[in-house]
Amino acid sequence: MHPAPSVIIFTTLSGLGFGLLAFLCLGYPSMGGLVGFVFFAIGFGLAIGGLLSSTFHLGHPERALKAFSQWKSSWLSREAWLALFALALSGIYALARIFFDINLISIGILSAIFCFATVFSTSMIYAQLKTVPRWNSGITPITFLTFSIAGGALLAGQISIALPLLALSGVIQIFCWISGDKAFAKSGTNLATATRLTSNQNEIRSFESPHTGTNYLLQEFVYKVGRKHGAKLRIIGIILAFGMPIIFLSIPFSHSMALLAVISHVVGVFIIRWLFFAQAEHVVGLYYGKR
Repeated sequence: MHPAPSVIIFTTLSGLGFGLLAFLCLGYPSMGGLVGFVFFAIGFGLAIGGLLSSTFHLGHPERALKAFSQWKSSWLSREAWLALFALALSGIYALARIFFDINLISIGILSAIFCFATVFSTSMIYAQLKTVPRWNSGITPITFLTFSIAGGALLAGQISIALPLLALSGVIQIFCWISGDKAFAKSGTNLATATRLTSNQNEIRSFESPHTGTNYLLQEFVYKVGRKHGAKLRIIGIILAFGMPIIFLSIPFSHSMALLAVISHVVGVFIIRWLFFAQAEHVVGLYYGKR
């Protein structure tokens, strides 16, 4: 799949933003005033910024509001509604906490639930696609949620929670890559199943390429990453997203180490998200002899 910057920014920032908002609404850390305002501003900025960036991947961004109408059948529409409720409830909690020093515990818990439900819905946009075997797995929502929770704990300064979650997220991501590399072959999808043609002697293959040049399908759904290049990026992504933050957080606490941990994690997640799209094999590639 084409790794469009808009969806990479969307999945990275919105996950971090909603993760941070969830922790803040649960009272981790519990603070109001100016410091609380800054924390909530970062959370809202990341979440809203990520959501807005996703509209740039639409053919007609001005029609984004129409996504709200298909909630019965579309995970994208459900995500839009859940995000709206999550932001509204988080806003109510933040206003009460910052300006009136009131801790609306029930609203905070409900906000956190909607925040993580939004992240889950985002993951299901991809996990539901049978045409992309690497994504079509229960491990996809698990990785999205663990990334969001770990990133939220890190941004909220909850080191004791962030450390084990970062390690767990790294292990889950490695497992995701291992299982994902086998997913296309395990799906049993090939030209024979696509055309319903069978041959006892020869493998079904295309006689010639269906197009002499590129087209929309090739640009959007067929993207190849070199095996060595992909392996290097995986290592770099794991080290930056999880390894370095764990090291930085294990050093006696200082704001500079915490900042380095956050920066390293965000950069690493961007790399992993790029790979999430770039290494996803769409079955349409079979038609063009690219699988």
